[in-house]
Amino acid sequence: MNPKHLKTRTYNYGDSYEAIQLSKDLSGLEYLQGMQKGEIPEAPAVTTLDIKINEVDFGKANFEFIAQDFHYNAVGTVHGGVIATILDTAMGCTLMTTLTKEVTFTTLELKVNFIKAVTLKSGNMIAKGKIIHAGRTTAMVEATLVDESGKVYAHATSTCLIMNKR
Repeated sequence: MNPKHLKTRTYNYGDSYEAIQLSKDLSGLEYLQGMQKGEIPEAPAVTTLDIKINEVDFGKANFEFIAQDFHYNAVGTVHGGVIATILDTAMGCTLMTTLTKEVTFTTLELKVNFIKAVTLKSGNMIAKGKIIHAGRTTAMVEATLVDESGKVYAHATSTCLIMNKR
């Protein structure tokens, strides 16, 4: 590849092992609020994609990003994997806000519908998570990716397994 076509991007990310250790004594909401305040390192995947916590409260976790060229695929739109990542993050963290310090979760299934292409012109995008159902061992959550005017670009649903941390 011709070096004149290359760009450089440098960023710092937090120690995920430190964050995991801190999570052991915190509820999911406390953990995410610590990240929002900068007291707990964010997940490296979130930092790498330049995704930010927009809002976090019990039963709610919204994330945002502004499309940048490093998010792009070969056809000039934000890669579907980036969109799936922000939606998965909003869904998982929305569920996490309701979990006690004794339990955690993992994603069992993820489905994404891409409705409208996200580009550099799309502006600030917000992934809004919502719990559809949360039981003792499984949960179903959804998230919608919208622009600042509320136009929907993607929608996802996920099934999660709730399990003991220890």
